[in-house]
Amino acid sequence: MTVETFFAKIRTYTDLSAHAEQAWTPLLKERRYSKDEPFIRAGDVPTTFAFVVHGLMCQHYVGRDGGMVIKYFFPENRIAASASATLLGEPSLFAITAIEDSMVLEYDFAAFKSLVGEYPSIAAFYIRYMEQHWIIEKEPLEIAFRNDNALQRYLDFIRSEPDLHKRLKQHHIAAWLGITPESLSRLRRAIAYAPPNKS
Repeated sequence: MTVETFFAKIRTYTDLSAHAEQAWTPLLKERRYSKDEPFIRAGDVPTTFAFVVHGLMCQHYVGRDGGMVIKYFFPENRIAASASATLLGEPSLFAITAIEDSMVLEYDFAAFKSLVGEYPSIAAFYIRYMEQHWIIEKEPLEIAFRNDNALQRYLDFIRSEPDLHKRLKQHHIAAWLGITPESLSRLRRAIAYAPPNKS
């Protein structure tokens, strides 16, 4: 059932051929991560990608003040990876850690890339996934972090990711916004006491 869930998601990006699915299936290895267990440590040279079947992971690093800064969340049906480090074969600047008990399907990236060259439907998935999640989604976030204040970013996050927002602890949201948990508490109070918009 787990593998079927994986390929059902893959098919939302492209029509995967039966031969491509048969070739990809042996690469998929089920792995469980306990809460706070690392998938990738900063400084590791990562070799695998992980499709999150259930649970939640985040990509993070240590900020200038020594606190955790969260760069990205990986909930169900997303692929967790330190993509640039894996592509380049270099140590990752980021860690990826389970923030809930999680179950994933991991696959070796080098073996997957050989399938990209062999199966056009896998190549089509790879291109579409990278375009959607590593370019189209990330660029607006990067612009928002340069131009919007923390309150606006938080409101946008609540609107765009309501289910994820409910699952996250306050310190995870604060680390993603780049503020302290105390500052997040003040934002929440400001939102709670703000007068309703009148159209």
